[in-house]
Amino acid sequence: MLKRRNLLSAMVGTALGVGANPLLTFAQDVTTIQRTGRKLPWRNWSGSQRCEPDARKAPATLAELQELIASSQGTVRPVGAGHSFTALVPTDGTIVSLARISGVVDHDPDTLQATILAGSRLGDIGQPLEDVGQALINMPDIDEQALGGCLGTATHGTGATIGCMPTFVREIEFVDARGELVTCSPNNNAEVFQAAQVSMGSLGVMTRVRLQNQAPYRMRRETKWMAFDDILAIAQDEADRHRNFEFYYVPFTGMGFTDAHDYTDEPIGSTEKIDGNEGVQDLKTARDLLQDWPKMREFILGTYMRTLDDEVTIESSWKNYASERNVRFNEMEYHLPREHGIAALREVREVLESRHREVFFPIEVRWVAGDDIWLSPFHGRDTMSIAVHRYFEEDFTPYFKSIEPIFRKYNGRPHWGKLNTLGQDELRALYPRWDDFKRVRAALDPGGRFLNDYLRSLFT
Repeated sequence: MLKRRNLLSAMVGTALGVGANPLLTFAQDVTTIQRTGRKLPWRNWSGSQRCEPDARKAPATLAELQELIASSQGTVRPVGAGHSFTALVPTDGTIVSLARISGVVDHDPDTLQATILAGSRLGDIGQPLEDVGQALINMPDIDEQALGGCLGTATHGTGATIGCMPTFVREIEFVDARGELVTCSPNNNAEVFQAAQVSMGSLGVMTRVRLQNQAPYRMRRETKWMAFDDILAIAQDEADRHRNFEFYYVPFTGMGFTDAHDYTDEPIGSTEKIDGNEGVQDLKTARDLLQDWPKMREFILGTYMRTLDDEVTIESSWKNYASERNVRFNEMEYHLPREHGIAALREVREVLESRHREVFFPIEVRWVAGDDIWLSPFHGRDTMSIAVHRYFEEDFTPYFKSIEPIFRKYNGRPHWGKLNTLGQDELRALYPRWDDFKRVRAALDPGGRFLNDYLRSLFT
């Protein structure tokens, strides 16, 4: 792999008439969070959302959490890993982390269901579930998130016949504005359950969930580099043929790669793999050096990518879904009716490559099955999701502003944790049960204890 990176470096160096290896040295960004007076500032993973709350709490027990909510003043917002890019957390009130309330509580070997505490990180529950003969049905491509945050924002993986993570939930427990426990399921407080499945923490603080799982399974993950037009020609069929299928397009290269997962009994193993974080840094450096020569940039990067081998990884499901993301970014993702996804993507590429030479992060495309959850972005329709990214140190606004109208043109719904500009009126038009959600939310939290400024603008 180092030889291939040297090849790319040499190609860029030759084009620029220099002999250096500009792709092999990268600066590390280090962010230091310091106390300001008596307040401890908070920021999300990308740094796009920040606040200085009056209090940051991490209760160790359910009783402590109940007492905290019952006795605190002002707004209370739960926080997980900070992987949402929208303003779900910022408040000058109280931020509550459930990092100390985590783990697999119990399991049922007959139903393959398990009770899991909401503060659990996805990457920390794979092994405990496997140890008791269970596995999550699906996972997103990052496993750092807290389970409660994943469910609250309708986090999803990819799979044309598989729903978002809240569709696996069979029971939810949360602490309401009075500090009391509320338990709901399809057969108990059914309307509350419908609202709680995707609520962005606006009903209360989720404490535990009962998840439908399946027996542990092994996946064969295969990555193939292809020309963009060739990917589009097969994408819909490939999404139907594989259990999990997604693809990425790399701007200004004419190339992308497909990523397919299927059940297998093959022995665990892997071919040589590209380091995705190094790859993104390479794209950034190529952008920096070749931004004024887009045709040369496409020729060099496209030629390089055609030399890359296919990759195959055989591993337990929970180890195979996620990829380590060390290069930070900001993201906008919209969920479009499946039948409109390819047309929208073509327009996104056209706008990107005609107006935004500064962009280098790949575009990610996934499939998700429809559901009936009130505020699920997949409510009532099968979906093709398109996500665009911008390096965290660079202004995402111009790029996202020019892409969002395309998503809206095709009746897309934004991911609740990803950047968008939609307000309550636009969202109400996209969600047929919007007012039902507001009614249930207001009954549970009439004083708006769990609404920060952003959520208040949506639900009041």
